[in-house]
Amino acid sequence: MKFTNLFFVLLLILSPLFAETDSTLDVMSFNIRYGTAQDGANSWPYRDELVFAVLQDHDPDIVGLQEALKFQIDAILANVPAYSMLGVGRDDGDSLGEYSAILYKPSRFEVKESNTFWFSDTPDVIASKSWGNDIVRICTWAHFSDKVTGKSFYIYNLHLDHRSQTSRVKSTELLAKKIAGQAEDSPFIVTGDFNAGEDNQAITFLKNPNPPEFLQHVLPFTDSFRVIHPEKAEVGTFNGFEGEKTGDKIDYVFVSAHIKVLHAAIIHDNKGGHYPSDHFPVHARLLLD
Repeated sequence: MKFTNLFFVLLLILSPLFAETDSTLDVMSFNIRYGTAQDGANSWPYRDELVFAVLQDHDPDIVGLQEALKFQIDAILANVPAYSMLGVGRDDGDSLGEYSAILYKPSRFEVKESNTFWFSDTPDVIASKSWGNDIVRICTWAHFSDKVTGKSFYIYNLHLDHRSQTSRVKSTELLAKKIAGQAEDSPFIVTGDFNAGEDNQAITFLKNPNPPEFLQHVLPFTDSFRVIHPEKAEVGTFNGFEGEKTGDKIDYVFVSAHIKVLHAAIIHDNKGGHYPSDHFPVHARLLLD
C-alpha cells in the first residue's frame, strides 16, 4: 500500500515534466544543396543517405528545406516516411525549380492552410522577381494545428538571394508584412537560408526592437540560437562541404514572442569528413505558451 501511494506521489510530481516533453516542438532549417549540382564526390547520389540520416537521427517535427528539387524531396519522403511535404517549385508554382519546402509529421499536425508567395513587388505572381535578383526567390508557409497540444501556429520557410542585398532587405520587409497580415496574434516560426549574417540589414530589420507601429505585433523576431548561445563566436552555417565553422551564421530558426526556446544547435553531423550538405542544419526545441 505504501509503495502504491509513493508511486502516485511521484507520478504527480513528474507529470508536468512529461507534459512539457510531449508538447515541445523540434524545428530544423536545412539547406540540402540542389541535387543537380556537379559537386563531384559531394554530388547528391553520394550524400543523400547522409541527409536521410540527419532527419532520422534528430527527428525534428518540422523541417524547412531550402534548395530542394522534387526528386530530392521524393527521395526524402520515401526514406523518411514519417514526413509529408508542403510547397511548390519556384519556377512554375508546381514542380519546376527549387522548393522552399516544409516537411511535417501528419501524425502530429493538421494543416489548416498553406501557400507560397514570391519575393517581388507582385508576390502572388508565379516566378516573379523585382529587386535585382536574377534567381526567383520564394517563401512557403503553413498554418498548423498541433494534435498534441491543441495549439495552432504558423511557419514560414524561405531562401533569400545570395547576391542582391536590395533583394534581401526588401524580402525581409515583405516577409514581416505578410506575417503581420496573416498570423495576427498567433505564434509563428521562420526558418530559412537568409544568405545574410547577423549584422546584415536584412537580419537587423527583423530583430529591430523598435519597428514601425504596424509591425509591432510581429517584430522583433528572436533568433532561437542566440537565446541559448548569446556569446558563441564560431557559428558559421555555410561549410562548403569542408566543415568550415568560422563564417557567418546565415541559416536561422526565428521565433515570435511567447515561444520559449529550450534548446538550439548548429548540427555538424558528418561521416568521416563527408558532409550531408554545404550548409549545416540548424535546430531548435521550442515550447509554445
